[in-house]
Amino acid sequence: MNVKDFDFDLPQELIAQDPLLDRSSSRLLVLDKQTGEIKHKHFRDILSYLKEGDCLVINDTKVIPARLFGVKEGTEAKIEILLLKRRENDIWETLVKPGKKAKEGTVISFGDGLLKGTVIDVVEEGNRLIQFSYDGIFEEILDQLGQMPLPPYITHQLQDKNRYQTVYAKHEGSAAAPTAGLHFTKELLEEIEKKGITIARVTLHVGLGTFRPVKVDEIESHHMHSEFYVVEEAEAKKVNDAKKNGGRIICVGTTSCRTVESASTEEGILKAGSGWTEIFIYPGYRFKTLDCLITNFHLPESTLVMLVSALAGREHVLHAYHEAIKERYRFFSFGDAMFLADLQEN
Repeated sequence: MNVKDFDFDLPQELIAQDPLLDRSSSRLLVLDKQTGEIKHKHFRDILSYLKEGDCLVINDTKVIPARLFGVKEGTEAKIEILLLKRRENDIWETLVKPGKKAKEGTVISFGDGLLKGTVIDVVEEGNRLIQFSYDGIFEEILDQLGQMPLPPYITHQLQDKNRYQTVYAKHEGSAAAPTAGLHFTKELLEEIEKKGITIARVTLHVGLGTFRPVKVDEIESHHMHSEFYVVEEAEAKKVNDAKKNGGRIICVGTTSCRTVESASTEEGILKAGSGWTEIFIYPGYRFKTLDCLITNFHLPESTLVMLVSALAGREHVLHAYHEAIKERYRFFSFGDAMFLADLQEN
């Protein structure tokens, strides 16, 4: 399949720059993955599409304030770094701008020396391994010095850092938010549980590779970035029990989807465990565990549009996107949501 098969024209003004005041008041486009039928709702209406016995799978990763601004010791040249992956012994894989100022051995100072980083290696695609030194607790220093690593299409910093976190964010480690989860409030989650829907929590630490464009013409040649996931025994049981009892597995976001599909057997049994996944889901993929998906509207030609197309069909998805553009839905991280399901089951 060609990458151009997943292209569409998006007016710049539909890229949401700020989250709504009330998380659950965003709009919801409901797409029947079998027929392509579309309904226009609001996000809190998701409750009427969830049924007793279903299992909602959420990603409880927490975004860290991973963007740091420092100076190169000796020259005072300004350097910006983005923390991507935590390694051992205070070593992180990072993205450095400008890279040419960060040769091996370079020492970068942040917050007048509160935190220092030494470049110890250059890894794939020009990323740097940096070893940090500091007094105290790294996470507290990061909270003090770091900024939220908002996607490149968001043009300003947030007033409130927590608006780029889900209300159930728990395990720190992401460089980007699992944005489909941003629509949920604690009250809505309570109502969902009261209705007899199980909520299972998995963790996948989202990397910046999620925004990496597909640079090959034929999508089958694209290599996915790797991301770390964890599925606990009790949470796997919730999913497997729901499946066994005829409930639907509804993933919140492409990250929960990728976790569940990576950790499942061919028979659709979710296995507890942790590891790195490079799963690339595009049309032709057979879903093992997931039945329905809650997701935002994604970038043209992105792996995320391809994943959604694998579930509901490319033609249905692109038609839904064109409808969303016509109806002036808000796109990307702070935008509106879609629910993809077999509506004949509702």
